[in-house]
Formats: sequence, C-alpha cells, structure tokens
Amino acid sequence: MRILHQDQNFMIREFLPEERNLFCDLFGDEDVTEYLPYRSPEQYTEMFEIALEDYLKGPFGRFGIFNSENNDFVGMCLARNFADVPGQIEIGYTLSKKYWGKGIATEVSRALVKYCFLKTEANEVVAVTDLNNTGSQKVLEKAGFNRIDNLKRTDGELAYYIVKRSEIHG
Repeated sequence: MRILHQDQNFMIREFLPEERNLFCDLFGDEDVTEYLPYRSPEQYTEMFEIALEDYLKGPFGRFGIFNSENNDFVGMCLARNFADVPGQIEIGYTLSKKYWGKGIATEVSRALVKYCFLKTEANEVVAVTDLNNTGSQKVLEKAGFNRIDNLKRTDGELAYYIVKRSEIHG
C-alpha cells in the first residue's frame, strides 16, 4: 500500500480492496455530491475498482484520506492527467461532511500538488470546480492556486484553477 502523504492530521494512501463501502458510502450524501456530476451507486463501485487497477499503472488515481490519529475515513482525492489540456495534472477531493471547514481540503490540495510535481515532469497542476462551489474555490486559493479563465465544456463552464511548478519551487 503506497502512502502519498502523512502528517499529524491526515494520511493520503491507496485504498484497500475491503474499503469499497467507505468509498461508495461517501457519495451517498447529497450534500457531498451537490457539485459533482451525477453517478449511480454502480458507477461509484466501478470507479473504486478502476482505482485499485490504477495503482498498478503508475502514480495517478483515486486515493483515500484518513485521520492520522484514529484512522477515521475523511474522504477521497485524486490526481490524474487532465483530460481537457494535455500536459496538465488535475487534482480533486471529496470530503465527508463531518470534515468540512477544518482546513483539511486545503492541506490535501497542497499535498497533492507536491506529490504531482515530485512524481511527474509536469509544470502545471490544475483543479476545476462548479461555478457555484465557492467553498472549494476558497480552498484552492488558500492552497496556492490561481483562478484563470473559466474552462468551457460542451455542457457548461467550470471555475478553473492552476498552480505552476515555478510558483512552488521558486
């Protein structure tokens, strides 16, 4: 099991096969999924299975976030090649509601940026959020991302954030 990040507050690591219910149950809360594209429970199960397969292919995938103190499940995060712009790495996160507002999303975002720059040659890490998801937008800004022009897709626009390697390592 690969650990991407660990500190006194949380750990980001690969999911274990027996943690599928933790992953799928996270997306059962409508508040948690408010700004996410709709997916069925079956799609979340499939997403989890793909995550386990991705661990064998390289540095990217979906990872679990766990409380360092008591191993409580905090949420999931991801790092992947950005489908919209070749050469950019996309990060994202989804936290259980009981962990909202505690600064964890900001720290997870910073840890993912560091991981992406450490494990790849990419010069840009990006994140996108729903235009109405001001909470995530504030998190990304606190984590060092800069907002650029909205990302336009056929089904609408997303708030588009970027951090460049040169901004992190000087």
